[in-house]
Amino acid sequence: MSAEATNPASPGPVINTVPRRKARPRIDLRRLGRAALLGPAARDRLPDAIGHVAEAHRAHYPDADLEPLRRAWVLAESSHRGQMRKSGEPYITHPLAVTLILAELGAETTTLTASLLHDTVEDTEVTLDQVGEEFGAEVRYLVDGVTKLEKVDYGAAAEPETFRKMLVATGSDVRVMSIKLADRLHNMRTLGVMRPEKQARIAKVTRDVLIPLAERLGVQALKTELEDLVFAILHPEEYDHTRGLIVDNASRADDPLAEVTDEVRTVLRDADIQAEVLIRPRHFVSVHRVARKRGRLRGADFGRLLVLVNEDADCYGVLGELHTCLKPVVSEFKDFIAVPKFNLYQSLHTAVAHTDGQVVEVLIRTHQMHKVAEAGVIALGNPYAPPSEEQQTAHDGERADPTRPGWLSRLLDWQEGAPDPDTFWSTLREDLAQDREITVFRPDGGTLGLPDGATCVDAAYAQYGEDAHACIGARVNGRLATLSTVLKDGDTVQLLMGQDPASEPSREWLEHAHTPAARIAIQRWIAAHPGRGDEEAAEEAQSVRSAPPASEDSPDTAVESPATPVVDQPGATVRLAGCCTPVPPDDVTGFSVRGGVVTVHRVECAAVAQMKSVGRAEVGVRWGDTTECRVTLVAESFGRPHLLADLTEAIALEGAEIVSATVEPPSQQRVRHTYTLQLPDAAHLLTLMRAMRNVPGVYDVSRAQHHTTAF
Repeated sequence: MSAEATNPASPGPVINTVPRRKARPRIDLRRLGRAALLGPAARDRLPDAIGHVAEAHRAHYPDADLEPLRRAWVLAESSHRGQMRKSGEPYITHPLAVTLILAELGAETTTLTASLLHDTVEDTEVTLDQVGEEFGAEVRYLVDGVTKLEKVDYGAAAEPETFRKMLVATGSDVRVMSIKLADRLHNMRTLGVMRPEKQARIAKVTRDVLIPLAERLGVQALKTELEDLVFAILHPEEYDHTRGLIVDNASRADDPLAEVTDEVRTVLRDADIQAEVLIRPRHFVSVHRVARKRGRLRGADFGRLLVLVNEDADCYGVLGELHTCLKPVVSEFKDFIAVPKFNLYQSLHTAVAHTDGQVVEVLIRTHQMHKVAEAGVIALGNPYAPPSEEQQTAHDGERADPTRPGWLSRLLDWQEGAPDPDTFWSTLREDLAQDREITVFRPDGGTLGLPDGATCVDAAYAQYGEDAHACIGARVNGRLATLSTVLKDGDTVQLLMGQDPASEPSREWLEHAHTPAARIAIQRWIAAHPGRGDEEAAEEAQSVRSAPPASEDSPDTAVESPATPVVDQPGATVRLAGCCTPVPPDDVTGFSVRGGVVTVHRVECAAVAQMKSVGRAEVGVRWGDTTECRVTLVAESFGRPHLLADLTEAIALEGAEIVSATVEPPSQQRVRHTYTLQLPDAAHLLTLMRAMRNVPGVYDVSRAQHHTTAF
């Protein structure tokens, strides 16, 4: 019950007490306290808090109808009348504070109405039906969702099914989670007089579950303040040290950030680009992270420059001017406008060098991008209103629908596919622990957002869903790669898909799957097919190993062939070398060996150069009239069920007879097949090799090239 929160004036962590040099556009959610919420108003009229909420709301929605808010206040205030927080404050201060937070972030009227009422059903005699009758189905749904979330013990691994049901309930409307996050923020602000162990428990849950959720919903204004509050509770000594660093830096006379800000303003003014240039101080956790990474901090490490413009094109115009007129640090450039992050974040990131060598980071974005960067999905408005042109344009791989942003949309897919609640819970926790994302490119120009450390397996399931069971390999930056290959930011990934509708994933893929989509899809298939895959693979491998060996085709032995070459050495016995297995119409040459035998090699065979280097004389060789030939081919493939059957069928359809076949044990999901084949006509060799390459899973077919050590 959120009434356990305590007095903001009570002892506890104090955040953001350092004086700022300059106003910044970051949404300040902490500027209004108890006096602003309650004011001197009597019971018979609305308190000043509604005026503050209305003012903040009208800043985002000038034409908003405030009547629902007025009625929600009347119901909430009368319902909670007489209830007190542990601090001794009237309980109504809590829903008012939560609503004000959301109003500052730009939440629409329905969300604010539900926020005022979010504790009424749990803590008062008001029923859901009454809320629905008075305010409609939307508000009823939101209040119900928040009420259910209040009952979830986020830290209890024994309750994964409860968590799944509750989170899925909120997943159909992201506004439920928005209210919950604002609710947690206000409670974290007022945590001071609780017992230290309870503060720590709540802070850990906030850190492990709610902060990652805020990150994925793009609500940076909530995320950063929650991070600082958690930091102060769980790491008080490091927090105090960081605060001291910030205070000391604020008292310095010289400020490289201010100097570069003036330079940037001058550059953009001379270029006739209308822009707002501001200093954006880092929050406490950000300063702490930079300090751990760089050691001694300098003035430029305590903040970044923020450049706000009106149009997307102006962002690139600003970038060009900065890189032309100042000294850019090109390695720091990132374009999150062309490739937005998974939480809808868009911005250009770059850095310029100050005259004393300090590096100043610069963020460039439009005012609308900044609004979304701060408030995330909350800034996208009413999900039930007709979508704007901007909302209709979804980023590749994501949804701009505020009720189902990309990550939350995937969340619902994961829970539907998870074979059991424990799998869903563990997978979700792993995903929330990821704090960095990479972007990889598809050959068609599209992109995939994946967590750092993702592999080609993850890319396959991100692009194809369960159809990725048919994936047989990949090319990364144009080169063949195994599905276990770890991808890097900016890689281009081409996924090679088989055509067999009955394709099955390998159990080995689980070792290389890091995303929920991949792990859940593979686990779901395994659960539905117990014992499959491994047994079939073992049977097929055994059948290959039991194939009769062809001793005369061993690497160091010559090969008899009906395709008889004619040599310029009367009476000599002619044998085709096993190291290169020449067939018509290959260019060939011969060498005399012991016993009056002439071995015939392809001209480009490595053994030819070796024989010449030791002084062996060549013997002239040409092909006779016989068209039949025997040849050894090597097929390189990715492992998959039924591959051997498909290859042998392709060979038979080309009229070739398999003399012998061997398959080496799979290595990193790759399989090497060696076939000795009898062809009725040597002219069909290229057609045969092409047919073998067309078998799904086969990525190369070549003539055998063995290294020969004896002649």
